[in-house]
Amino acid sequence: MSQTKLHLRDKGPVSSAPGFTFEHYDSIGSTNSYGIDLARQGHPGHLWLRAEEQTEGRGRRGRAWTSDRGNLFASVLLRFDKLDETAVQFPFVAALSLADAVEKACGVTHLVELKWPNDLLINGAKISGILLESESHSSYGFYLVCGFGVNVVHHPDLGLYKTTDLRSLGFQCNADLLFLKLAESFEHWLGTWSKPNGFDVVRKAWLERAIGVGEQIRVRLTREEFSGRFVDIDHFGRLILKMDSGETRLVSAGDVFFS
Repeated sequence: MSQTKLHLRDKGPVSSAPGFTFEHYDSIGSTNSYGIDLARQGHPGHLWLRAEEQTEGRGRRGRAWTSDRGNLFASVLLRFDKLDETAVQFPFVAALSLADAVEKACGVTHLVELKWPNDLLINGAKISGILLESESHSSYGFYLVCGFGVNVVHHPDLGLYKTTDLRSLGFQCNADLLFLKLAESFEHWLGTWSKPNGFDVVRKAWLERAIGVGEQIRVRLTREEFSGRFVDIDHFGRLILKMDSGETRLVSAGDVFFS
């Protein structure tokens, strides 16, 4: 994707997160895809990419993501000299950051619940999507691109699960305000996670928002579906399930459903 073909609306330092810069486009294929392109070019990172609309928005597992104007579409590009297996903890950093941002933008506390690993729910309905991708380069290092899509003024009817948007729930925040709150809270939780034993703090905060802990849930994988009691998440963010047989099963990725 070539930046010269894009209409750049604005760029500069992020006022709410001084350690980051941003580029804001009118329309883009995918903020995540553009972030990957920049990573392959050796970008120094700590960059937010925003768009008023995406023409090729993507969700997890290659699913399409509806990207109409008025909602928030933003990806953050991070560069690391090296990154170990703790990268799998990052979805929880992202989920906490967005949950805090939504509540601050709406002016309400205890509004957002989290569904493993990084879905945000309000009154049981999904309001957002988070997509994490990586890129490594022998010369430039290791990159993470984390994309956030939030239903601010409208939402798709997906059929698989309930969805909603902030306007339908009566909140008057807009994508610009939500972005500033997201950048601010993301800088905070990124700093927390980066400290020694930082994921212990992240994990505790995530579990305080989590739904389904201690309950029977269904997990759907590509070729398998099973049920168990949601016990905890481990230090790698894996779902810990207690099966009916008494055995413990760890789940690294999958779709979770509640009875």
